[in-house]
Amino acid sequence: MFENQLLKYTVKEAASENYLKVSPETVTIEVIETMLFENFQEVLVVDHHHNRERLLGILTLTDVSNLKKQRKDLDLPISSYMNPHVITIDSSQAITTAKELLIKYNIGRLPIYEDHEVVGIIRFDDIISHHLLTMRVINNQYVHIMDSMHEAITVTDREGNVIFWNRNAEELYGIPADKILYKPLSDFFPGALILSVLEEKVAIKNAYHSPKPGYHIIISALPVFIEGEFLGVVATEKNVTEYTNLVNQLDSASSQLDLLKEEIDKMTKDFFSLGHVQGKNPIMQNLIQVAKKSSRTDANILITGESGTGKEVFAKSIHQSSARKGHFVPVNCSAIPDTLFESEFFGYAGGAFTGALKNGKVGYYELANNGTLFLDEIGDLPLEHQGKLLRVLQEGKVTRIGSSNTIEVDSRIIAATNKDLDEMIKEGLFREDLFYRLNVVQLDLPPLRERREDIILLFTQFLNEICSKNKISVPTVENDVYNILLKYRWKGNIRELKNAVEYMVVVSNGNKIQKDHIPQYIMVDLSKNVEYINLPNLAKGQSGLEENLNAMEMNLLIDAMKKAEGNKTKAAQLLKIPRSTLYYKLEQHKITSL
Repeated sequence: MFENQLLKYTVKEAASENYLKVSPETVTIEVIETMLFENFQEVLVVDHHHNRERLLGILTLTDVSNLKKQRKDLDLPISSYMNPHVITIDSSQAITTAKELLIKYNIGRLPIYEDHEVVGIIRFDDIISHHLLTMRVINNQYVHIMDSMHEAITVTDREGNVIFWNRNAEELYGIPADKILYKPLSDFFPGALILSVLEEKVAIKNAYHSPKPGYHIIISALPVFIEGEFLGVVATEKNVTEYTNLVNQLDSASSQLDLLKEEIDKMTKDFFSLGHVQGKNPIMQNLIQVAKKSSRTDANILITGESGTGKEVFAKSIHQSSARKGHFVPVNCSAIPDTLFESEFFGYAGGAFTGALKNGKVGYYELANNGTLFLDEIGDLPLEHQGKLLRVLQEGKVTRIGSSNTIEVDSRIIAATNKDLDEMIKEGLFREDLFYRLNVVQLDLPPLRERREDIILLFTQFLNEICSKNKISVPTVENDVYNILLKYRWKGNIRELKNAVEYMVVVSNGNKIQKDHIPQYIMVDLSKNVEYINLPNLAKGQSGLEENLNAMEMNLLIDAMKKAEGNKTKAAQLLKIPRSTLYYKLEQHKITSL
């Protein structure tokens, strides 16, 4: 029913009018300044021919960023840099058609045509916003239906406070909603069965109950869990002599909400996932989007971050999302002996040296032809080998040891390190020219402790993978387990989390993972490392913990930026956080310049 309803909505109803149109001769730098000043995500290049508007091309903020990185001459007309291949949609088409086109072509927006003229633009955000508005309308219908039901309906939060009390509940117990809402249910019904469901988190169905003298009802109460988190209880109560004739309507409304939620979840998951990489954290969502765009190019990528943050998984997901048909070849640069570097990387001809294979050997670089060469721990590569690697990267050719023939190789390079290459360059330990060759696109992965909203997401992903691999059913997980995992610092990051999940699966009985199954070192660490922040004075006019922590964080950011004289790389080093985290925090606190 909901899907049929979506088909009735056209793209024009969800379109955005916040877009910029310019003529092809407009100077590029003027267009960019307008986009940045007026917050336009893209600009459409149009001209008029025989009273018809023609869309010639498009330029997005991503294109602008690439132009600046490539130091292009921005005094040229916008027609010099626009993308002429623009996919459009007619204003009469359904929103679902727009969504399918965006996903099919992996693009972020569609200009909308009507009567030979561009009348709007539709983006993923516009589609999601329209779906959410539709869900709100259905939700209002849902509440109206519950108010019309014969049963009394009560909903409590996890603390036992009443958050919904329909009209029949008012009539059944003689308590107006405004007298009981947001107050403990136990204050009104000390013996209510809902209280036992709150405590035990076990459903009851069609049970006879008398919550107060003179009240004889049949009650069904269910604990509400979303993604493993207990949120409260929903209960229906009815007089034993009454029956409802509106349940089918309630089921219909619930089905519509479920369909809408699945639609939004499906879009959101596609929009913020890349292979096995997923993230709800804003920094991770941005990194995933950059990685998606980068996967469609041949640009070399440098992935930085602490050990265990998933750099190889990220690299492999980029390769799998690309159009490259060759192999993904991972190489640990720190594990290759100096004497074997050239033979391992570039290969050798048969009989090139004593002990060489008769038919020779293909090197890593050649093995990754038409694919991706992943250079892990690139910061551990000795200087002399860095120069040899740079030469091959520049020429795109490799010569095997003992051979005079050169072999052309088309290999995309993704490098990774947990070291500060900027500092290594200053100390003469890493070649600056190699750094710039590798660092066309940089992805700075945050540690797990800075993306705590992803801990449960990753936990569930690993749990399903491990159980599937071992061919066992997925156990339920107690809420206390999630709470403890969210508090732990995860110095080993994602790798440590995966090991912990595997340990819990092994030691549990296969049906339920409980607090006792958590690795002991995590519990010991939590007991020893309870940290307290000393605030000398509460922020003026504020008394809440969150406000004071925000104030302190802002002061630390400003102080670091001043000491670094506006250099964000130095400021991030002073604060001991990744640069991507610094950018996010500066934007969050609206700190633009000092």
